[in-house]
Amino acid sequence: MQSCFWRRILVSIAVFFLAGSIWVMHSPPALAYDNPELLPNTPTPVVDLAKSLTDVQEEKLVHDLEQFQAETGWKLRVLTQYDRTPGRAVINFWGLDDKSILLVADSRGGNILSFSVGDAVYEFLPRTFWIELQTRFGNLYFVREQGEDQAILQALDSVKGCLLQGGCKVVPGLPREQWILTLITSVIGGVVCGFASQPQREGQIFAWQWALIFSPLWGILFIAFGIGPVVTRTTDWLPLFRNIAGFLIGALVAYLSPIFTRSSSNAEL
Repeated sequence: MQSCFWRRILVSIAVFFLAGSIWVMHSPPALAYDNPELLPNTPTPVVDLAKSLTDVQEEKLVHDLEQFQAETGWKLRVLTQYDRTPGRAVINFWGLDDKSILLVADSRGGNILSFSVGDAVYEFLPRTFWIELQTRFGNLYFVREQGEDQAILQALDSVKGCLLQGGCKVVPGLPREQWILTLITSVIGGVVCGFASQPQREGQIFAWQWALIFSPLWGILFIAFGIGPVVTRTTDWLPLFRNIAGFLIGALVAYLSPIFTRSSSNAEL
């Protein structure tokens, strides 16, 4: 289980730094050219060149984004592309400014989503938010299961929801894969705490000194990696209850493991 945990952590770190490097580069290669002839003649917040959305979805999205801008002042724009792109022409077409957010969906890469964000947006949604948003909804597994349209629509819903509530540090919602990772770290934290708490001398019931010494390790596993991602992303009590139960069960099994060992040895004799 520990090898699986560390493998998942290493994969998560690699994905984080990969997304970070993409974000630092910031300007998508697809926007390096200027092809204004691909843009429509009438103003619209959605340019669906790749036909990722149905006509009904596009019509509803146009209405929602226009209404959102009228009510909040935030300018959300969507560009989907594949083999053709208008490039930097979208800047003048939409008049992108400090309060603008441009979502670009391009299925030619490993992650279909990229974002161009105005400076005023970072006060409410930090760079880490956009990295997590991109990796959650734009990855190939999500697109394969849900489709490109849902990747675009759900990412926009997260952005709009966070802006309406005055900003977010993390992307709301707890995907099942992320919750499973938090459950694993909670259980491992409990196992570490349980082993550290085993009596070290005759008559001792609970080795609290050793549990305290190892508290930075099991505390990080349980609190920072097991509880923190849950309480910051959802108000649902069930994932939190399961993680706490996983920690307690792991601690109890590890704490009682010498009893099971002695019982099996006596049975063999």
